[in-house]
Amino acid sequence: MQLKLSSKFELCKFRQPKTLPCHRIRVGTNHEEADSDIRWQRSSPLLRALGRRYFAGSTEEVYAKRNYANNVSEYNTVINSLSAQRRHFLLRDVYDDMMLDGVQPSRDIFHSLVVGSMRGARLHDAFYFREQMKTLGLVPDVALYNFLISTCGKCKYSDKAIHILEEMKKNEVKPTGQTYICLLNACAVSGRTDHVYAIVRDMTAAGLGLNKFCYAGLIAAHKNKIPLTDDTASKIIELVEQSKGWSSIEASKDMAENVMIGVSEEELYNLPTAEYVHRRGGFVNRQLTVYHVALHAFADLRNVEAMETLLEMLNKDGKTPDVFLIMQTMRCYLHSGNLDRGLQIFMEYINSGKPAMIELFVVRYRDVTIQKCTPLCEYPSSLLLISLIGNSYGVARNLPVTLIEGAMVGHTPKGMELAQDTLVKMNARGFFLSVKMGSDLLLIAAGEKTGGYTTANYIWDLMQARKITPSLPAVEAYYRGLKEREIPEDDARLIYVSRVYENLLPRNRTGPQRPSVG
Repeated sequence: MQLKLSSKFELCKFRQPKTLPCHRIRVGTNHEEADSDIRWQRSSPLLRALGRRYFAGSTEEVYAKRNYANNVSEYNTVINSLSAQRRHFLLRDVYDDMMLDGVQPSRDIFHSLVVGSMRGARLHDAFYFREQMKTLGLVPDVALYNFLISTCGKCKYSDKAIHILEEMKKNEVKPTGQTYICLLNACAVSGRTDHVYAIVRDMTAAGLGLNKFCYAGLIAAHKNKIPLTDDTASKIIELVEQSKGWSSIEASKDMAENVMIGVSEEELYNLPTAEYVHRRGGFVNRQLTVYHVALHAFADLRNVEAMETLLEMLNKDGKTPDVFLIMQTMRCYLHSGNLDRGLQIFMEYINSGKPAMIELFVVRYRDVTIQKCTPLCEYPSSLLLISLIGNSYGVARNLPVTLIEGAMVGHTPKGMELAQDTLVKMNARGFFLSVKMGSDLLLIAAGEKTGGYTTANYIWDLMQARKITPSLPAVEAYYRGLKEREIPEDDARLIYVSRVYENLLPRNRTGPQRPSVG
């Protein structure tokens, strides 16, 4: 049967969807949400374009009812919703649907798309949207170039960030002070101290003063430099001292465009406080930005002596550590294998009566020095942590996660048993795993080579009971762990995990277009 199609809309009507995974998207504002379907295509760009369409028997009314967006405003809502949900891999599909629907993207749409790609560290997508913007006759402005530079920094492509600045000058788009700070921090992520100091000289020559974000970039550059030098810690402390001279008059302000899209300066410059800056309750004191970056650097470098020196400097300045600084102090001690001191910092905060912050109780498995540490399941102080599960400190659900992660170090039978017992107690008391917590724990538990694999199975079941899909690395590790065991090929669990794993693969593609971000 041949169909005579007269418009893009008619073409869309008669396209039959492929049998591919479907994802539910929650969109809307002020808690008014609407469910819509976006189908992820796992093959060629043509199939991607043919994806989210309906059967030949559908009427225009049915199509209009099931379509998730019809105009620029609605598409912008969907894009912002996906970015907020960290489902950045769907942005390209939304743009393809917009093109098929004949909706002309606006400059704001492209800004939202690039910001979403920046947050997801999807460098290829960010530059694809820039090219599409040019194709439609829209000239990238300084805000969009800043987002692109920030994306390069997040993906550790400092050379590409420098090329963007050259392109700006070529296109006669005047860089702002924020552009240079973006570039400085993008080079700092790669440890390019030569480029960073060259940018500082250019800023000084242009009459731009150095603010706290510039000093943060200088500190990050020294921390990320490879190989590290013996004077790295002393240079960082010296930069903290120098930063005390920056004036609030020199402080850069969030551009109106950034404020409207919800991009803070900390996020734009890829600072470690980016994901916490909007938290309330004194989590982040933005006046301590330089201290945040410096203490975070010492925690990564496992330099307890320099960290304690920095805390003394903070105390002499008459300032009190915020929650983020306490977090980094705990991390530094745990990095160095001093579990007693790390736990002491934790208990001092709990007993101070200050609001409990869940991040204080989540010290990630990859952040703890394991090689020379006693397994936490055998560590006497861990009894204090497990006792907190049943008391009335008012601690959030992440509290026992430190215990669970530590107990699974080495995957000893005793540790795995303790981890599972703690999970059972958490579940019984109504503490549930989030996507990130569950994925982190499943990734660790899946590394168990012997035993019954019961802890990994239990974590998987907990997440499935709440209809939560773990991250691809966690699912892949769990799937491979199941396959290594003597399980029949027709086992229901193995079949289901295999299906979930295959569904996650196309939307988590990695390669030159999306480098891994540490």
